[in-house]
Amino acid sequence: MPTKVIKPVTSAKEAVSGIEDGSSIMVGGFNYGGIPYTLIDALVEKGVKGLTLISNDTAYEDVGHGKLVSGGQAKKVIASHVGLNKATSRLYNEGKLELELVPQGTLVERIRAGGFGLGGFLTPTGVGTVVEERHQVLEVDGKKFILELPLKADFALIRAHYADRMGNLTYFGTNRNFNPIMATAADVVVAEVDAVVDVGCIDPNDVVTPGILVDILVVKGDSYYAART
Repeated sequence: MPTKVIKPVTSAKEAVSGIEDGSSIMVGGFNYGGIPYTLIDALVEKGVKGLTLISNDTAYEDVGHGKLVSGGQAKKVIASHVGLNKATSRLYNEGKLELELVPQGTLVERIRAGGFGLGGFLTPTGVGTVVEERHQVLEVDGKKFILELPLKADFALIRAHYADRMGNLTYFGTNRNFNPIMATAADVVVAEVDAVVDVGCIDPNDVVTPGILVDILVVKGDSYYAART
């Protein structure tokens, strides 16, 4: 029988200690839902700079990863929607932030391509627009497609519901959003969860992200390790 790989359960401060200036990070979430707030607050407190932030949006100036933008800790943002965080547009217009806007479907597919080892994918989205200027355009069966390249990151900070001690994750409702796919596309995956339970407590049918993808577990609010039997 294979040896069980028990994932470390640690504090948020320790979990983000390896994120240094210039790192690229993926952060799960969609507006308020599914953001790993505890991990983000620890990263804000660490004061790391020059981050490349890959996320669906930039939340709000004082919410979640929006704090990384408004606090000047991000040098580049790759996202689908940034209008709710006024600091994003302000810093971009001041030349203090590089911004790459990506259609939401294209964004998740680029992350999927990075996670599954694909060289990219072809999409008609953006054909005939200024988007063509920074992409390679290919023709297939008489139709033009833009070649979108994969996205990967040094770290993924994700939010799940429960984890077992092998790192298998479940999600609650729409908090699932970008989190599972980001777990496939980073060198180090840190998962913030409501509780860590004993191996065997999670029905295998409920596992969305397998533990092989997860490196570190942090309990929401840095609460004491919680086991449910």
